[in-house]
Amino acid sequence: MNRITKTALVVAAFFSASSFAGYEVQIDESSKLTFGGYFKADLRNVSGDQAYRDFWIGSSTSAPDTNQTSLQAKESRFNVKFTHGEVTGFLEYDFYGGGGNALVSNSYTPRMRHAFITYKNWKVGQTWSTFMPLVSIADALDFGGAHVGQVFVRQTQIRYTNGGLELALENPANATDANQSIPDAVVRYTYKGDFGQVAIAALARTFDDNGVAGHADGTQLAYSISGKINTFGKDDFRFAYNAGAAGRYISPGHNPGDKVNADGSGDLLVTQAYTVAYRHFWTDDLRSTAYYGHSEVADFNGVNADSDRNHYGINLIQQLTKQLSVGVEFGNYDADISATDSADSDYMQLSAKYVL
Repeated sequence: MNRITKTALVVAAFFSASSFAGYEVQIDESSKLTFGGYFKADLRNVSGDQAYRDFWIGSSTSAPDTNQTSLQAKESRFNVKFTHGEVTGFLEYDFYGGGGNALVSNSYTPRMRHAFITYKNWKVGQTWSTFMPLVSIADALDFGGAHVGQVFVRQTQIRYTNGGLELALENPANATDANQSIPDAVVRYTYKGDFGQVAIAALARTFDDNGVAGHADGTQLAYSISGKINTFGKDDFRFAYNAGAAGRYISPGHNPGDKVNADGSGDLLVTQAYTVAYRHFWTDDLRSTAYYGHSEVADFNGVNADSDRNHYGINLIQQLTKQLSVGVEFGNYDADISATDSADSDYMQLSAKYVL
């Protein structure tokens, strides 16, 4: 069968799939295409003194008397995986890339999330950082749950995996990007059993301040302890504790510029962050998660003036079919605006999600 005929059959099979459902196309004995992703629509109201965001992260903007509602579908995503023998290529994008005009078309720009190749024990390309504890993220309607307490980074890397051990070299980007010559290094070990799983991870970042005062210098270290523990029935408890001189890695947006201590050492400000979440199944098709996340960057607002972020939420999600769910979530986000002032906002979110 020639390449053109193969392509035509793949396209025809894909678009004839019922309800655009997830679909796997066998191209030949050793090659296949797999399509996946989901459609998600959100109605979100934010009221209080923190500015509206589609989802909370570590950055904070004061906006007194906020009361804003938005309906959007930007979290929807699509992915395609091509497998040929032991080689796999994966590409995924969503629509948080910017653009759009809410007055007319809402034509948001696609954003690449993942683009990587795997071969045997190796993975090369852009995906979640090896330092990021994916399993600990809460089952939330807010995109990603309590980002404020999480490691949350996607970037290009070279990763080797052998059982529970993962070793990686990752993109060393930072606020003074031109000075960095050594990739960030990550080691992670995950232990799995009937109880669930736990993991420990360490991160090393090496900086060169190039003689510029106030820039990071030397090797900076951070660590993470995380897990997902099975409790009663289908319930689970998820947790992560992340700490050290991680800069942009922990609580996205909280210390994106890799701010350093005022003592001239070139050491990054220390971040401590954690999340806890409990998911309970009321029935096989009805579940709730209560979660909380906290992050604190020491001396972020000046000497002895730390910066805190907190996010909690609770939801109720109904699985209408295997692919379709609807839910409601209530929560609160608060953050230090300055050394002497803080503000918070409540939020309510309604979501519908159809998984391919």
